[in-house]
Amino acid sequence: MKFEKIQSLQEIAAIIGCTYIGDANFPVLGMNEIHVVEAGDIVFVDHPKYYEKALESAATIVLINKEVECPEGKGLLISDDPFRDFNTLTKHFNPFKKAANAIAVTAKVGKNTIIQPNVFLGNNVVIGEDCLIHPNVVIYDGTTIGNNVTIHAGTIIGADAFYYKNRPSGYDKLVSGGTVVIEDQVDLGALCTIDRGVTGATTIKKGTKIDNQVQIGHDTIIGNKCLIASQTGIAGCVVVEDEVTIWGQVGTTSGIRIGKKAVILGQTGVTKSVEGGKSYFGTPISESREKLKELAGIKRLLRREKK
Repeated sequence: MKFEKIQSLQEIAAIIGCTYIGDANFPVLGMNEIHVVEAGDIVFVDHPKYYEKALESAATIVLINKEVECPEGKGLLISDDPFRDFNTLTKHFNPFKKAANAIAVTAKVGKNTIIQPNVFLGNNVVIGEDCLIHPNVVIYDGTTIGNNVTIHAGTIIGADAFYYKNRPSGYDKLVSGGTVVIEDQVDLGALCTIDRGVTGATTIKKGTKIDNQVQIGHDTIIGNKCLIASQTGIAGCVVVEDEVTIWGQVGTTSGIRIGKKAVILGQTGVTKSVEGGKSYFGTPISESREKLKELAGIKRLLRREKK
């Protein structure tokens, strides 16, 4: 998430009421999660296990709960609760805006695009040309949709990320300030749910076709010309490369990568990253030929035992 104007390290520290290490005028351009940070971004870290990763990341401002040596060319924000303060910054720079109309006055709809009854378009939604948006679709604030996109009834785009911190008082939600980007020639089936990024964009690239009742988690990237069948659940921060085929009722863990032109057969649990150009099946996942050989071997053993 980039800020509308450049902030200073001192200004950011004042917003969250914390101390800082570094030049008071150090420029701050935005804020992001660790996997998508860029130079000028703030990243937060609140566990010693991840201190080194955060300090060595592309982020140039680290919001951290311990005073440590500041890496050269970076700034530190010292907080007793970085998770809380990251939420404070998200709310400050990207506050929730109440809807006044079913289609926001700031929404932009391209030429020849058809918006069916009972569609909701939030603030600053952008939809390209020659799209068809069927009834009861909900598109949250800031979503960008390309040209020649079809979205079927009941699909919801841009709901909050499923991201919580477990505290003694209960689960504390990480506020979502990101977006969803859907590129040209994408088809989305009925009753799909696509969560927005926490600070970046959940992205579905050109030519991908998605069946009914598919869930896509926050900050996930779906490549070009992918096919995803119904009742598939893709977790957050997953990268699905180009031309991947995922059959029905597949589930994935978060933070993995599925290689180009991989085929994931139905009801597979994708528990780890997999290479492209191969077919996979089962839970835990393995190449389909190997898994089928394993199953055949088990059947032979069972037959022998019965004899």
